[in-house]
Amino acid sequence: MTSPIVVVTGANGLVGRHVVAALTERGATVRAVVRRVGAAPDDPGVEEHVGDFADPAFAGTVVAGADALVTTVHPLGGDAEAQRRVGLDGTLVVAEAAVAAGVPLLVHVSTAAVYDRSPGVGDVSEDSALVGDDADDYAVIKRDVDAALDRLEGATRVLVRPPAILGPGESSVWNSVRPAEIRDSETERHAPPDKSFAWVHVTDLAALVADVATGAIPVSADPSSGPVAAGCTPVNVASEPATQRDYLGTVARALGVDPVWEDGDAWTGQILADRARGWGWAPKVSLQDALAELEEGVRAL
Repeated sequence: MTSPIVVVTGANGLVGRHVVAALTERGATVRAVVRRVGAAPDDPGVEEHVGDFADPAFAGTVVAGADALVTTVHPLGGDAEAQRRVGLDGTLVVAEAAVAAGVPLLVHVSTAAVYDRSPGVGDVSEDSALVGDDADDYAVIKRDVDAALDRLEGATRVLVRPPAILGPGESSVWNSVRPAEIRDSETERHAPPDKSFAWVHVTDLAALVADVATGAIPVSADPSSGPVAAGCTPVNVASEPATQRDYLGTVARALGVDPVWEDGDAWTGQILADRARGWGWAPKVSLQDALAELEEGVRAL
């Protein structure tokens, strides 16, 4: 059996880099799409492809003959226009190129932020209500990307929806960016202590993405056992329950500052990952280990 060829956009990002590593561990040949020469992971089985995946000509070239496409890019720090241009329009360019080239499988790293998690909503599954247009730009645009991929026919599409992604790295929102904000601004230290902090470690997220992209999780007629063949299947990927007391408390302790615990309504449900578990996925990183890693990294700030 020949090794699958998998295209990964954003291969030098936090998620992309771990996805590339998980894919090569599974014997895949990875076409790592990056914007700068030398930015791709230097791993065996990785081919660096430098270019803009939103350019139809480049996109068509990089996906030709591939077995799967994994899209991971979204400009978290950009304004709404930039997020739509790169996260939505750019993702659709490379996804449509893949479909036109006959790539049978598209895996998109979405987010659990697409779900309505207002106070009182309760637990959230793949069938739960999505955010409305009055939500923040990130949630709305990611929701719209998912909807556009759902309408795209001609391939099996999988929407992987993680909540907060823990794991070290300069671009890591929850291990680096948010802790820096908490360090620098007292207003960022306020939270209801019992508010849910749904999370997954980046290595566990990457494992699910790689298993889907390489066919280790085969397609199915039933979404409870695998991605629906030629359909669009969302799948939540979340680890054990946690709260802001766990996350903010750990970050504040590492920084040597005091969290400000507030009363008030907050979402206290969980992101249910029963579908992912039905596909054979199980997280390996415990909350205790993830928080210990988080604290060690934050102390370096």
